[in-house]
Amino acid sequence: MSFLIRQRKLPHWDVPGASYFVTACLAGSIPASGMLNLKKYRERLAGQKSPDDLTEDDWLDRIHKLVFARLDQFLDNEPAARHLRDPRLADQVRRSLYHFAGERYDLIAFVVMESHYHWLFRPKASYEMELVARQDDRSARESIMHSIASYTANQCNKLLGRTGQFWEDESYDHCPRDGAEAMRILDYIENNPVVAGLVPRPEDWPFSSAVDRKKLGLKPGAPLVMP
Repeated sequence: MSFLIRQRKLPHWDVPGASYFVTACLAGSIPASGMLNLKKYRERLAGQKSPDDLTEDDWLDRIHKLVFARLDQFLDNEPAARHLRDPRLADQVRRSLYHFAGERYDLIAFVVMESHYHWLFRPKASYEMELVARQDDRSARESIMHSIASYTANQCNKLLGRTGQFWEDESYDHCPRDGAEAMRILDYIENNPVVAGLVPRPEDWPFSSAVDRKKLGLKPGAPLVMP
């Protein structure tokens, strides 16, 4: 399977026909102490020799997942920004994720938390071809993520009566290796409000694919449309 890794501060994988698990954080949501903790943790892991049972690529993938898990703990337990606790803003993000669902990508799962959102989506081949036809150098993943980030930042800032940066410059994204991993990620996404102690069941959180899937009577993994 061919793929392209685009590197800024974080690695970003582009794999034809793949799904993507994305986490976008509010600007300033990780306190300075948390950023330092994450930096040192990543450096410590990167300095270790890869385990004998893992290839170098597998070890890099494991490091990415370990750092992400620690990030998510900060976002759930001690974020420095919580704009999305405002239901108007959370619903704006929710509706934005649905806007091009079924047209540019299949929306598999999502959850909007107080300081961040997780989503799992799969770009449509037709949209990838559209970008090629108009000679857009961005991958489908980049184009889709940029569209969501830009629109939600503008709309949420309007609701808050403010200007300035709304999201962190980069989001965390991961490409599931197979359907089984994608289903584990789906469970992870929809159980986030339960793990964070906000609700007893995934379907009790109003800004989640779990509640929308229940309304629509869809099985986990089936593409979502606006209920």
